[in-house]
Amino acid sequence: MFDEIMEKFENSPSQQAVIRLLLERGFSVNDEGRVVSGGIEIPNTGIAREIDVDRRVVDATTDAILADEELRRIFQNISAIPSLRDLAPVLDLTVLTVYVSDAEASGIVATVTGLIADHGISIRQTVSEDPEFTDQPRLSIITDEPLPGDLINEIRGLEFVRKIELE
Repeated sequence: MFDEIMEKFENSPSQQAVIRLLLERGFSVNDEGRVVSGGIEIPNTGIAREIDVDRRVVDATTDAILADEELRRIFQNISAIPSLRDLAPVLDLTVLTVYVSDAEASGIVATVTGLIADHGISIRQTVSEDPEFTDQPRLSIITDEPLPGDLINEIRGLEFVRKIELE
């Protein structure tokens, strides 16, 4: 799906940047063509500044979204979820990020979270990025306590794991 969306803007790398930001942040587009998070409007100038494009590019992108029925359905129904990932250092939590060779394979989340649970470690949050909406999807698992070395090695040794990061 991500590739199909980006294809619709293949002639405009700047509009692709807007689309990527909207998807990454879970921002919606309302009926008036305004970018929103819930009921809060995000100024187009702020979005433009964030990705270093002209404000008019944001306007043109939201107009294109509203003009395309498929894009309209996607961007009027997308929403953000709060993530503990960036708060982890402040809250003394552990973040395990798993990158896999095939993000569309089944059982990835169940296998990794099962191994963590088998070690008696409580999971505070799991965020699995949709491979349809991002170039490099990742599985982030936030736990209350540090992960022991044997568990890290066990996860790293799974055949579908390409790379892990521990914060």
